[in-house]
Amino acid sequence: MLSERVRIDVHLKLEGELPTGSFKVRGAYYALRAHAREGEVSEVVAASTGNHGAAVAWAARELGVSAQVFVPVGANPVKVGRIKSLGARLTEVGADIEGARRAAESYASRTHALLLDDATDGHVPIGAGTIGLELIEQLREFGALYVPVGDSALIRGVAAAVKAERPHVRVVGVQAAGAPSYYRSWKSGRVVTTDTADTIADGLATTRPTEANVIAIRELVDEMVLVTEDEMRDAMRLLLSSDDVVAEPAAAASVAALLQATGVPDRPVIALITGRNVAPEGNP
Repeated sequence: MLSERVRIDVHLKLEGELPTGSFKVRGAYYALRAHAREGEVSEVVAASTGNHGAAVAWAARELGVSAQVFVPVGANPVKVGRIKSLGARLTEVGADIEGARRAAESYASRTHALLLDDATDGHVPIGAGTIGLELIEQLREFGALYVPVGDSALIRGVAAAVKAERPHVRVVGVQAAGAPSYYRSWKSGRVVTTDTADTIADGLATTRPTEANVIAIRELVDEMVLVTEDEMRDAMRLLLSSDDVVAEPAAAASVAALLQATGVPDRPVIALITGRNVAPEGNP
């Protein structure tokens, strides 16, 4: 068991059990439904490395809305297949998420479709924040929470929900060492971009934080840490062997950080396992 390995009472929040295999459906469904209530939405557009796109496709299908998703060329084939299976139209474009995002913005501008950007849409963190509400209901007490950080919507939503009820909980954000834009921004207190995101964790492969998001995580997040590619792979193996949990690299980042932590807290620790959509080449 993981708890025995790290000598800490560890609880795993398994978001891979949700539809599409990741936490992203929480934010996408909440946001799309909120936008539909505010005005008619006939088509929704998203840029994604995979999980957000699948979540938007699922939400669109549930709500009877047409969906167009842009992903980088060479995106995770498991996630691409899931997007297509959910009925969304899919376009592979650009070398990374920024290239896909530019294409999505251009398409939305031409067609007047709703652009559902999980990094900037204000509804998305609210949906993701339901994880925090569930944690408070499910566990009477915990001292720390480890959260993978990609576009930051997840940690902003979860941290806001948890801190509102339990301000003493230490929220730790985790990024890949090869994609440290939010880590560097949090440390410096200003937006720091990176030219590339060199990591197997496509869910963490962000390069351009927004100022509003940096301000939010500076207020809500107690610590930011980096994990290496090997540390994420080791965490994937450990989760599979010790707890029979399939976790993609971004999802295993929380446990990778926990394995590097020093000191033994006197209260339980939670690691968010954000998704299970492992690409064939991403197997540990």
